[in-house]
Amino acid sequence: MEKPARCPREWWGACGLKPRCGRRRGRRTNSACASQVVLDAARTPPCEGGVRWTWDDGQPGTRRARGHVPTARKWTESGRAASLSAVSVRFTILGSGSGGNCAYLEAGETRLLIDAGFSARQIRERLASIGRAPEGLSGVLVTHEHGDHIQGLGTLCGKVGIPIFANRLTREAIEYKFGTRLEFRVFETGASFTVGEVEVQTFSVPHDAMDPVGFLLRTVAGNVGFLTDLGHATKLVLERVRPAEVLVLEANHDLKLLQDDTRRPWGTKQRILSRHGHLSNEAAAEVAAELAGGPVRHIYLGHLSRDCNSPELAHRAVAGRLAQMGAVSIAIENTSQERISPTLVLGGGTVASG
Repeated sequence: MEKPARCPREWWGACGLKPRCGRRRGRRTNSACASQVVLDAARTPPCEGGVRWTWDDGQPGTRRARGHVPTARKWTESGRAASLSAVSVRFTILGSGSGGNCAYLEAGETRLLIDAGFSARQIRERLASIGRAPEGLSGVLVTHEHGDHIQGLGTLCGKVGIPIFANRLTREAIEYKFGTRLEFRVFETGASFTVGEVEVQTFSVPHDAMDPVGFLLRTVAGNVGFLTDLGHATKLVLERVRPAEVLVLEANHDLKLLQDDTRRPWGTKQRILSRHGHLSNEAAAEVAAELAGGPVRHIYLGHLSRDCNSPELAHRAVAGRLAQMGAVSIAIENTSQERISPTLVLGGGTVASG
C-alpha cells in the first residue's frame, strides 16, 4: 500500500468526516488519513458530492459525509466505476511508432493524453481532427522519458498548463530535458489514482528508461491497457493488464529484419533484443495469446519500427498465433505514426475519426 496522503484539514469540517488515524501495519499514520485521497486533476474538494478514497486493498470507493446527497457515481466491488447516468468513453490512437507515440482517452468530461511523443503542433492538429483541443485536456499520463513519448510535452503542457502525471524519476528526467517549470502530479510506481472518470493503475515494465511504467485505465465502459515499450512481459505485467478489453501492445520489430539490418550497429541491436529493450512480433504474439482467455476484445499493435518491421508482418504474427488458439473474435489493428486510428467507442464499436 502506498503512503497515505495528508488530508486537507479545512475539508474535514466541510465534509463532516474524521480521518482514521493511528497505527496501521506497525506504522504510525498520526496526522495522515489512513486512506489516501484520490488525485483529481480538477482539484475539486472531495466534499463536493462525496469523498473518494483508495481503500487498503487498492480498490476505490466512495464515503459520504452525514447529510450528503448520494452521488450518481459509485465504485463496484470489482473496482470499476458505475454511473447512474451514461458516460461516453472514446479512445483514439493519435499515432504510434518508433518515431512518436500519443493516444487520447475521453470518459465523460475527463480527457487524457497517454504520452506526447509528437511535436506540440502535431498533437494539436491531430486532436483538432477529432474535434478536440489541448485546452480541454485533464492531463497527460507519461510512461517514460524517451523522446518518442515526450517530444511535445514541454511546449504543449507549458503553454496550456496541463497537469503531467509521472513518477518521480520520470519527472526528474523530463525536467532535466526541457529545463522549464511544468505542472506535475507525481505518483509512485504501482499506485492507483483517479483523474475524473478514469481510474489509473500503474505498474513497472522492463525497459531501458529511468522508471518506465504501463497503465491500466479503468472506465465505466471498459478497461484500456498500455504496453508500449518493454523487453519482455513479466508475470506482474500480464496480471496487471489482464482485465483490459482494449490493449495497446508493442510489436516493434521482426527478428529477421532486425538481424539483417545494416544501418544499426550491433550494440543497438543487442539493446533492442535485450530483456529491457522492445517486444518483437513473435513476443507480442505470445503476450496476446497469454491474454486471449480474458476479456480482451481489441488489440492495437503499436510502436512498429519503420525499418525493421511492417504492418503486414506484425499483424500476421499476432493473428496467426491467436488463430492457433481459436481466438478469432479478437480484433487486431495496426497503428501508424503517420496517421490517427479510427476512434473506438468502448462498449460500442468503431467510428470514423475526424
